[in-house]
Amino acid sequence: MNAALAIIIACVALAIGLGLRARRGHDMDLEQWSVGGRGFGTIFIFLLMAGEIYSTFTFLGGAGFVYGSGGAAYYILGYGTLAYVLSYYLLPAVWRYATPRKLVSQADVFTSAFRSRALGVVVSVVAVAAMIPYLALQLKGLGIIVSETSYGSISSTAAIWMGALALSVYVAASGIRGSAWTATIKDVLTLGIVLFIGIYLPIHYFGGIGEMFQQVNDAKPGFLELSGDQLTPVWFSSTVLLTALGFYMWPHTFGSALSAKDENVFRRNAAIMPLYQLLIAFVFFVGFAAVLKVPGLGAGETDLALLSVAKDAFPQWFVGLVGSAGILCALVPGSMLLIASATTVAKNIVRGVNPDMSDQATATLSKVMVPVIALAGVAFVFAGGQTLVTLLLLGYALVTQLFPSLVLALVKPGWVTKQGAMCGIVAGVGMVAAMSFAGATPETSSTVDSLVGGLPSFLAQLNLGIVALVVNLVVMVVVSAVTRGSAAQPASRRFERSEQVEWSASR
Repeated sequence: MNAALAIIIACVALAIGLGLRARRGHDMDLEQWSVGGRGFGTIFIFLLMAGEIYSTFTFLGGAGFVYGSGGAAYYILGYGTLAYVLSYYLLPAVWRYATPRKLVSQADVFTSAFRSRALGVVVSVVAVAAMIPYLALQLKGLGIIVSETSYGSISSTAAIWMGALALSVYVAASGIRGSAWTATIKDVLTLGIVLFIGIYLPIHYFGGIGEMFQQVNDAKPGFLELSGDQLTPVWFSSTVLLTALGFYMWPHTFGSALSAKDENVFRRNAAIMPLYQLLIAFVFFVGFAAVLKVPGLGAGETDLALLSVAKDAFPQWFVGLVGSAGILCALVPGSMLLIASATTVAKNIVRGVNPDMSDQATATLSKVMVPVIALAGVAFVFAGGQTLVTLLLLGYALVTQLFPSLVLALVKPGWVTKQGAMCGIVAGVGMVAAMSFAGATPETSSTVDSLVGGLPSFLAQLNLGIVALVVNLVVMVVVSAVTRGSAAQPASRRFERSEQVEWSASR
């Protein structure tokens, strides 16, 4: 066993052990398991939401996207900051609505707000469909990290299977509390590693960050900018908009918002998180360093950029620390995805069509679904060769379709009908599926043009998720206008803190 693999095993065992210990003293009913009994304060909410930023997408995909596409990767810096501004207003409203009703999932909120279990089932199916590629992203990243940092001692395939097994046991036992405690180790280790290598590599190889950018620009003129026929300013702007709107529509991120003890937690986090987002720039520095130091990675190998340059620059024991940080970047978001997916399937799909199902049976089924969903994630990894960025943007294109109806249900109750919400979501998701099956990928700008043809560039280069969102909005407005009745709930009562539960998703 080499030094890198020994360090990886020790760090992962410590993190998982701490996560399993977090369940002590708590009765793991569905509310405790999925939202921590709604008792998390600013620190734990920050750690859970920060875990969403520093996933394997950021750790590997960010550097890989820089390596393959240059300046287009800057969109990652933009969308998170806009999402945090949105969270200042959106998440307190969600918390005020969900808490008195004891809702524990995103689909619960839709079911309650529109008084429609059928809509809850539709939202659940869309949510799970979006989370499977995101879970696959974490597992694929984990496989790459373990294989590379163990110097081939463990294959990527074996690492993916072991990661899925470890996640299943860990999540079923400890739920969101385990994720929160593991996130403490992950953030300390990951931020330390990212800051160090992001500063050290440009200085070590080029004499400084500015000198590195100058050499990259000399070697590949225009690489630091948006360039080409696909990754254009139109693609960039529409992708930032799509991902900012969809950021808190991910059910696992949405679920962490339901675990707070009061709504001011979100406002404090909204002020802090943009600063945290800036640390992603150090991942970009590593990607730009790799452009010159490890040239020749193929189109399907760009996700190896960070690990390849780290192995070239550091001894085995340090590579082990890099690998440990990367693995934790897969485990924490992966565990949140499994919790949200399992809860959604059990409570909002199975119980949605079988409302007489007991709370105990629902909680048990949620835990049973964990390994099933993990297997689905593994199958998705082995089914295709997409890069991490492609997997993420495919998920965003799907999950952002939930944004319009959710916001309007909270801000202007009754304006969107359940029929309008359902038809809009189905139309948007159908458009994403149609463009995806037509051979388009979420990071390319030719997707719209490939379907319609002859469009001006400002339309042809739009991210497919934005096109689907426009279709969603049009259908939602038209169907709501046709089906709108007079039984809408008055808006003045929607956000009263003392309001009694009028409609429960668990009924």
